[in-house]
Amino acid sequence: MTLKALHQGHVPEEPAPAGTALTTLTVAGAVVATCWDGAGLPGALAPRPFLHPVTTLSGVPVTDAQPEDHRWHLGVSVTLQDVGGANVWGGRTYLRDEGYTWRADHGRQVHTGWAAQATDGFRETLDWQGPDGRTLLTEERTVRAAPAALPGAWTLELSTTLRNATDAPLELGSPATNGRSGAGYGGLFWRFPPVSGARVWSPEAEGEGAVHGSCAPWVAFAATGPAPFTVALAGADAATRADPWFVRVDDYPGLGSQLAAEHPVRLAAGEAVTRSFRALVADGTPDTASIGDALGTAPGQGGPR
Repeated sequence: MTLKALHQGHVPEEPAPAGTALTTLTVAGAVVATCWDGAGLPGALAPRPFLHPVTTLSGVPVTDAQPEDHRWHLGVSVTLQDVGGANVWGGRTYLRDEGYTWRADHGRQVHTGWAAQATDGFRETLDWQGPDGRTLLTEERTVRAAPAALPGAWTLELSTTLRNATDAPLELGSPATNGRSGAGYGGLFWRFPPVSGARVWSPEAEGEGAVHGSCAPWVAFAATGPAPFTVALAGADAATRADPWFVRVDDYPGLGSQLAAEHPVRLAAGEAVTRSFRALVADGTPDTASIGDALGTAPGQGGPR
């Protein structure tokens, strides 16, 4: 059975209106990303803010949103499948000894305001709500776009701080923490458009099987077909670099982090967890050394750190 067939009757047959475009990101005079609030999406998609389309400087799209195999994959977003039992990822929920199951357990993220805003970035506040509308987490998310040290490329920096907004301990989990080994996805997730000639690699390994689950300094995804592009993700702090990467190529094209790769992240009331990422977005396929140098350079600094 195809993935689309598994989801029929639960998600829209066609992409749904996403809501309101909150803002755009501009690099060197070009709009390279649009941020949507996601408020118009059906509940089964876990409505949430996301970036889409994200493009290279020449305008090649490097994200997809609401693809028919997973309607809840939304460009670049921060999302988790298990927030105290609420599915804020979308789609089916993985249950121990039962597998993926459709449940009415979907939460949502609500954009609640700006702490800062400019043409090249923003700092926003969000509430993560359970299916009953109760706020489980508050988030401060900082996003910034800037020219990269690599000519023709730009850098997206994203930092998220998730704080337990309840008066009791709260667990952040994943399918892996609920019994599906190797499926610790959750945190930052980047869905790519359909591509040809996909390649994924890190400084130390090549191929989906070798890179998935690794804690490499960075991981790159490239499309080598008629509109070649490369996106490389790196952790920008020690805690983020300790999380394994989540990599998909054969089933669908996507990269992400695994905040709860094996065990839930437990937050006491009021406690917070922070993760920070740097992404390189480039036309073409830069070589491994050029990617490493660009990711190791603070945006706008022009040379390796």
